[in-house]
Amino acid sequence: MARNFAEAVPLPAKEQHSITFVYKTRLPQTCQSVMVTWSKDLADHSLCISVENSSQQNAYNCKIDSIFKQSWGKKGLKTLEIQGNRVDIFWDFRHAKFTSYPRPRSDYYVILVHRKETLLFLGDLEKEAYERTRSRPCSEEAVLLYKKEIVYGKKMFCTKAMIEEGKTEHDIVIETSLSGPEDPEMWVSIDGIVATRIMNLNWRFRGNETVIVNNLPVHILWDVHDWLFNGSGHGLFIFKPGSLESAEDDSDSGDRDCCPEDSPTSEGCCHFLYAWNTN
Repeated sequence: MARNFAEAVPLPAKEQHSITFVYKTRLPQTCQSVMVTWSKDLADHSLCISVENSSQQNAYNCKIDSIFKQSWGKKGLKTLEIQGNRVDIFWDFRHAKFTSYPRPRSDYYVILVHRKETLLFLGDLEKEAYERTRSRPCSEEAVLLYKKEIVYGKKMFCTKAMIEEGKTEHDIVIETSLSGPEDPEMWVSIDGIVATRIMNLNWRFRGNETVIVNNLPVHILWDVHDWLFNGSGHGLFIFKPGSLESAEDDSDSGDRDCCPEDSPTSEGCCHFLYAWNTN
């Protein structure tokens, strides 16, 4: 699934910063994918929830606009009819804390409920959400499959990625030097520490490396062909937790180029980053 998702290159929409989380959850009588997309532009934040429709082409959608500025977007309820089953989506952003990131930092909840059972919970106000919906946790928790993020920048691109399952997300910064008297270079820093430096980008515009973060291997894959040879477009990066075995395999095989869509087979949540160059 992650491979197919990466192949669909998103197009820029007025430099809207967005991040999509794709979960596998047990909806009525079946397991399906739920896409949760948080978006931020110069005016406001928005949220779109799409539930996979296995029998038809169009998905079931719920979009919440103006969750930052307007009162009607801050608390509400919407019902979706999914294959003859009622699924209620409750949300409360009245006290949510927002930053430059599309998703709120804290003090909010979004919850999907079917017959008093929680299918998906987002946020940190768990007690308030369960009291309002009178629901109970699902016997099978939703699983995060992968993430896709769209960011914009000139020489620096910032993101957050889950490197250790269940742990706090790590800050990742990608810096580039694409013009000047020297050969183009790129640096990837994790939590303020340079994890890897890629020199001679004209020859290494596609590649992969494995770095160690908190004694755990992390695979980094990149494709920045459009940056170098088209003068615009996006660079594609994948950050994926690895295993010690795969890290040893990488070191044995040496430094080799690859396409980021050939993502490692190790367990963990992939983070796909589409970095649009606005130069």
